[in-house]
Amino acid sequence: MRVAESLNQALHEVLAGDSSVWMLGEDVLDPYGGAFKITKGLSSRFPGRVLATPISENGIVGVAGGLALAGGKAIVEIMFSDFVTLAFDQIVNFASKSVSMYGRPLRLPLIVRCPSGGGRGYGPTHSQSLQKHFIGVPGLAVYEVSPFDDHRELFSEMLTRGEPCLLFEDKTLYTRQIFGGGVADDLFRYDVLPRAAAAGEVTRVYLDDPEQADCVIIAPGGLAHRALAAMRTLLLEREITCLLLVPRRLYPFDVTPLSPLLERAGAVVVAEESTAGGTWGAEVAQQVHSRLWGRLRRPVSLVHSAASVIPAAVHLERDVLVRDTAIVRAVQELLP
Repeated sequence: MRVAESLNQALHEVLAGDSSVWMLGEDVLDPYGGAFKITKGLSSRFPGRVLATPISENGIVGVAGGLALAGGKAIVEIMFSDFVTLAFDQIVNFASKSVSMYGRPLRLPLIVRCPSGGGRGYGPTHSQSLQKHFIGVPGLAVYEVSPFDDHRELFSEMLTRGEPCLLFEDKTLYTRQIFGGGVADDLFRYDVLPRAAAAGEVTRVYLDDPEQADCVIIAPGGLAHRALAAMRTLLLEREITCLLLVPRRLYPFDVTPLSPLLERAGAVVVAEESTAGGTWGAEVAQQVHSRLWGRLRRPVSLVHSAASVIPAAVHLERDVLVRDTAIVRAVQELLP
């Protein structure tokens, strides 16, 4: 099953299992079913609870936040994550604060889905990875779709939190197959680490023994395939073994439960598709540094996309966005 199909199936099950869940967004009704077909079939099956909206991201999220605050549950589709900036006020100043600013805790189960990232040739205003702008906001959780995920469980977890959640969905994953059976490819296996309250669910991808890796790569789900390609290159060309950690929840996130794995390897690379500066990766690197200072062989290495707008031409886009070769270089520099 492809990631897009898995997300669609998960949304069908969420709406079927809970009559208080609403879906809002631009062009989400059939026969269009959303720009990437993630909402396909929902309006036909749940006509009263799937609402097509005007083109106003601020208005859509405001209505959904009010609906959630009034006792419902809302899932919003932002057609491209770039436009979530138009709803920044509703997310940061209304939804995230409403869970705690009225003198008692209130539930506000809201999910804002954000198709993100480049690699599809959509140009500068339809290809960004804006996760970093929402990291560190109290009362706001940030997630990223992974090809290792059970997406039904993912939506259930976000709605159960009772606070607004942003879900970034890398568009290049939509056509990728979901990993299953603990097998990532012909070389690497994966499992899920026992869930720690602070860290959330983290997928661990490894060669033979996850505790014997030369380097740990921490990357969100959208970079999973590029990280796997880098791990393959490093193994076959340099005999360097890497352990890949893919967190489901980017914020709040605490690396403490992962510290034993990081300390044993002694070398850590954090990769993400956003441009550098105030990012999720920088926050993770700071945590690793402060907890493991003196026990790592090298400083934590960060890998980002270039500080540039994203070109529409695919061959130019490749020169701007994070590639597996950038992760390879970062690991090689740590392990000369």
